Amino acid sequence: MERQLFFSGNEAIAHGAVRAGAGFACGYPGTPSSEIVETTAGLKGIRSQWCVNEKVALETAVGASLAGVRSMVTMKHVGLNVAADPFMTLSLTGVNAGLVVVSADDPGMHSSQNEQDNRTFAKFAKVPMLEPADSQEAYDFMAEAFALSEEFDTPVLLRTTTRVSHGRGQVLPRVPVDVPRREYTRDISKYVMVPQFARLRNRLVLERLEKLRRRAEQSPLNVLEAGTSDFGIIASGVAYTYAREAFPKAWFLKLGMSHPLPYAKVVRLYEQVSRVAVVEELDPFFEEQVRALGLPVVGKAAIPWDGELDQEVVFRALEPYLLRKPPRRRRPVLPPAPRSTDPPKPAPGLPVRPPVLCPGCSHRSVFSALRRRRLAPMGDIGCYTLGALPPLLAMDSCLCMGASIGMMAGFNAALGEKAAVGVIGDSTFFHSGVTPLIDAVYNGVEGMVVILDNRTTAMTGHQGHPGSGLRPDREQGPSVDIQRLCEGIGVRCVTVDATDHAALDAAVAEEAGAPGLGVIVALAPCVLTSREKTGEVVVDEDRCNLCGLCLDLGCPSIAPGDDAVSILETCTGCGLCVAVCRRGALSLVEAGSCP
Repeated sequence: MERQLFFSGNEAIAHGAVRAGAGFACGYPGTPSSEIVETTAGLKGIRSQWCVNEKVALETAVGASLAGVRSMVTMKHVGLNVAADPFMTLSLTGVNAGLVVVSADDPGMHSSQNEQDNRTFAKFAKVPMLEPADSQEAYDFMAEAFALSEEFDTPVLLRTTTRVSHGRGQVLPRVPVDVPRREYTRDISKYVMVPQFARLRNRLVLERLEKLRRRAEQSPLNVLEAGTSDFGIIASGVAYTYAREAFPKAWFLKLGMSHPLPYAKVVRLYEQVSRVAVVEELDPFFEEQVRALGLPVVGKAAIPWDGELDQEVVFRALEPYLLRKPPRRRRPVLPPAPRSTDPPKPAPGLPVRPPVLCPGCSHRSVFSALRRRRLAPMGDIGCYTLGALPPLLAMDSCLCMGASIGMMAGFNAALGEKAAVGVIGDSTFFHSGVTPLIDAVYNGVEGMVVILDNRTTAMTGHQGHPGSGLRPDREQGPSVDIQRLCEGIGVRCVTVDATDHAALDAAVAEEAGAPGLGVIVALAPCVLTSREKTGEVVVDEDRCNLCGLCLDLGCPSIAPGDDAVSILETCTGCGLCVAVCRRGALSLVEAGSCP
C-alpha cells in the first residue's frame, strides 16, 4: 500500500514546492497563507525566510530566481496589492529558474479587510494561473507551476482560498523532481526594463499569452468531465468541490489552469448540454469571459457575489434554473489573436542618439569602480539606469522602484556568497529602498549596497526628497542623513565623495571583500544643478593610442579621432577619464588655463 500523508493545503503547497525542486521560499505572514513558509522552514533543501513586506518578498524571490534557484513567494490576497509593482513588470522580464507566486484569497473575510478576487491579477499581468481544489492538487500543482514558469519564461500565480489553505486531506507523495540549477546569464534586453527593451518584452508577453492559451486547451489540469444530465458547470478550486457535491450528475469543465481560459474546451461543454452555469466565489471572472464568447450562461444572477459558497448555497441557487426552459443555442464568437502595433521607425539619415549619462555625472565613476569587481549589479529606476547601456554595461537589472536591494539579497542568499551588489539612487532609496535594507539586516544578508546620492530626484526634473529637504514650494525643510539612517538600523555605512575616484574605488574594493552587509553612499551633487567646470582635460596625442578605456566610460564629451581622442566643450573636468587612462595621455588642468 502506498504511503499517504494528511496535509492542510498550505502544508501540501510547501511539500509540493520542495518535491518540485524549489530551493528558496519567502513571504510575509498573512492568513490564510502563513503556514506555507512555516512548513518549508522545517524541510530540508530549501531556504525559508520572512520578509518585511510582500513587495520585498517578491523582489527577493526574483533575485533567487535570477541566481538559478527555483523560488516561491507567499502572501495573502491583499499582499499582492503591495507586491503589484514588481509583479506587473516581472511578467515582462520573465524568470531564470521557475518562480511561483502563491496568493491566498479570503472569501468571507475571516481575517481580512476585504475579499478581493486575485484571479484578476493573472489577467492584469498576463500570467498563467493555477487553482488547486484540495490538498492533493495543492501538492501536485506546484511541480506543474514551476515547469510552466520555466517553459514559458513567466511567473506563475497559484491562487488558493481559505478552505483550500486550511482544509486537510490525504496526499499521495510523488517522486521528487530532479532540477539542475540554472546558470545566471547577463541579459540587459531581458532584465533591464527601460522603454526600448520593455516595448520588445511586451510584445513577447502578448505572444506568450496565446501560447499559454493553447497550453490550457491541452493541459490535463483542465478536464471536461462527462455527466448524465443535460446540465454543465464551469468551476475551479474549492467551488468545484461544492458544485460537484451539489450536482453529481452534471457535466463539468474543471479548470485547474484557470487563466488563460481554454475557449475550445468551453465550447465543447456547450456542445454536450443545453444549459451551463458558472460556479465561482467572489467576482464573475469566468462568467464574463464566457459571456464575451456570446454564450448563454447563468452565474452571479443566481450565485452570491460575496462570502464563501458551500454545496447547499450552490444547490439552492441553481435548482430553480434547471426548471426553466433551456436558453436558445448560440454559436460562439471566439476573439481574434491580439495584434501589436508597428514600432515607429526613425526617418532615414538621422544620426542615432542613444540616451547617455550627462558629461561629468558622478554616477559614472561608481559604475567604473563596480565594473572592476566580479559582482552582478542589481539596478533600480533613475537616470543611473542608463549605466546598463553600452558602453558602460554596468547594471544587470531594473525591475521597479526599490527592487535592487531585495534582488541583491535574494541573489546572494541563493548562491550563499556576496555575488551581487544593489545600486540605488537617493530619491529611490527613500521611496522604497529603506524597507528592503531593513529586511537584509533581519535576514543576515551578505551583500553591498551603493546609494548614488546626488541630492535630488534628477530624472524627473530635480524635485526635492527627504534627503535634500527641498519642498515643492522651494522652501528648505529638514533633511534625513542617509548614513545615520543606515547606521540606525544596524548597517555598516561609509560616505565617499563620488568625485574622488581613487577613494571611491578603494571603498568599493574594501566593501566587496568585507563580510556581512555594508552600504556605500556615493555623494556628489547632480552636475546639472551645480553646472561647474572644475577643470579641463588635455590630450597628449603622442601618448594616446585609442585603446578605448576612456571611451568605455560612455561620456559624451569624449570623441574618437583619427589618431587620438578629442575632448569636447561640454567636458566638466570631472577627471574620470584621466583616472582610467593607463598611458598618461590625458591630464587635468585648471579650468581656463588652456589656450
